[in-house]
Amino acid sequence: MEDNAKMEQFQQRIDAGEKIEPKDSMPEKYRKQLIRMISQHAHSEIVGMLPEGNWITRAPSLQRKLSLIAKVQDEAGHGLYLYCAAETLGIDRDELVQQLLDGKAKYSSIFNYPTLTWADIGVIGWLVDGAAIVNQTMLAKASYGPYSRAMIRICKEENFHKRQGMEIVATMAAGVPAQKKMAQDAVNRWWWPSLMMFGPHDSDSPNSGVLLKWKVKTKTNDELRQRFVNLTVPQARAMGLSIPDPNLKYDPETKNWNFGEIDWDEFYQVIKGNGPCNEERIEARRKAHRDGAWVRDAAAAYAAKHADKSNVA
Repeated sequence: MEDNAKMEQFQQRIDAGEKIEPKDSMPEKYRKQLIRMISQHAHSEIVGMLPEGNWITRAPSLQRKLSLIAKVQDEAGHGLYLYCAAETLGIDRDELVQQLLDGKAKYSSIFNYPTLTWADIGVIGWLVDGAAIVNQTMLAKASYGPYSRAMIRICKEENFHKRQGMEIVATMAAGVPAQKKMAQDAVNRWWWPSLMMFGPHDSDSPNSGVLLKWKVKTKTNDELRQRFVNLTVPQARAMGLSIPDPNLKYDPETKNWNFGEIDWDEFYQVIKGNGPCNEERIEARRKAHRDGAWVRDAAAAYAAKHADKSNVA
């Protein structure tokens, strides 16, 4: 696939807007970039269950508990869709999971922050899932077919999650002063990590150029971040909440909300494993993997038994 003629033919397909399917010829770098990106996305969905799952037993009402259980269950399903999409590129799911457990694979930095109050659950739905939707609606147009198709269903469910989060935040913001204060505190803590979700500036990203060239991504990190800010600031104002950014200012010419610079030192520290909950998150996944060993063993034994019967028949 690496000779110039084939590379040019592949690029022509990309430029024409064609979808690349699993059995199609593709550059090895394209395959590896997709595996990295899809597996990171899958790991994020699975690890992302942890900060919310720990509030299921402490939800303030039965209705809140049911909706949170449903959301966490959705995130598990998203991880499974994405692991399946990664497997179409010729890598085994067990290998992907082991990379996560060994600390070799990345997942979204946002999930290394703690959920301190119930308001955090609402703000995660509103800001974190809101940021994910901005990114994932773009990925629904990705050049790789299995990834883009997985995104279509995931985006529909993420929209539900965002509405669920906004409803929690809006209810608290309209409540007694203590509730509004709790909501504002959660916004203050999650705003900047939510902006970090889109990744570094494109000039500092080693992967953005080739992902854009091959239309795995169709917009830059900075374009997506700006869209998220433009969508979210009016929502915060409508709920009577403020954004913790003294440099936030509307530009009537560009129709953009200009915002301050992100603390990139914090971002890279979290990526390197030095966030508030990095060790806790990975250890929780390792424990779940150990505790689930008997299920995997039983499933493997069942499959082997029925395979033997089929061979005899």
